[in-house]
Order: sequence, then structure tokens, then C-alpha cells
Amino acid sequence: MTSLSAMSRRRDGASAVEFAILAPIFIAALFSMIGYAIYLSASASIQQMTEEAARAAVAGLSAQEREQLAQNAVAMSAKDRAFIDARQVKVTISGQDTDRYTIQVSYDAAKLPVWSLFAYAVPGMKTISRTSVMRVGGA
Repeated sequence: MTSLSAMSRRRDGASAVEFAILAPIFIAALFSMIGYAIYLSASASIQQMTEEAARAAVAGLSAQEREQLAQNAVAMSAKDRAFIDARQVKVTISGQDTDRYTIQVSYDAAKLPVWSLFAYAVPGMKTISRTSVMRVGGA
């Protein structure tokens, strides 16, 4: 039988103990990075959709035509976006009676997979909203 002092000098299971202590931290960090990547991907998609809507709306001659062009641009763009459900996208155009108009695209991100898996590490904003201001006539 080995003595207590002899057992305290042994290093046989040190790596397993260190792994057991550090693995949950690394796994949590990895899941946090995945969660942020999903959220930032959706956020960048909404930003891109807002810019596309603004560029499309420049061609409109009336307020109704600008609004229709922006709606169509967002609808077409939402089809190709990862993590974006086109039914959750809302387009708002305001200020069309002045020399500038504002296009706001907001997305209800409550159904993103990040909220059920990594909610502890992701920002608490479940609505992603982006705005673009354009001059009437595009100049």
C-alpha cells in the first residue's frame, strides 16, 4: 500500500483534472462565439437589406412608388439571407414630403436559434432595426 505522501506526488491524472476544470469554460466561450456570429449575421443582413431598399427607392417618382420599390427590394433580398424569416421583416418609409426620406427596416429576431441556446451571452435586443436616409432624386 502506498503512503499518502507518495500519492500526493503522482501526476497520473493531472491532465484529466485540468481538462475537467477548463473544458466547460472553453465550451461556453465557443458557444458564445457561435451565438454572436448568428446575431451579427442577422444584423448585417438587415443592414444590407436597408441599403438595398434605399438604393431601389431612389428610382421612384412618387412616394407610393418609392415605398413599393423599397418593399420589393427587401422582399427579394430576404429570400437569400441566412437566419432571416421574410415574414418577420417590416419596412417603414417616412419623411417623403421633404427633400429627404427615411427607410427603416426592422426584424423581429425573437425566433433566432441564438435565444434558446446562447441567451446568456448575446445582447438582449430581440428586434434588429436599421435606418437609411436618402435624398429625393438620389443626389
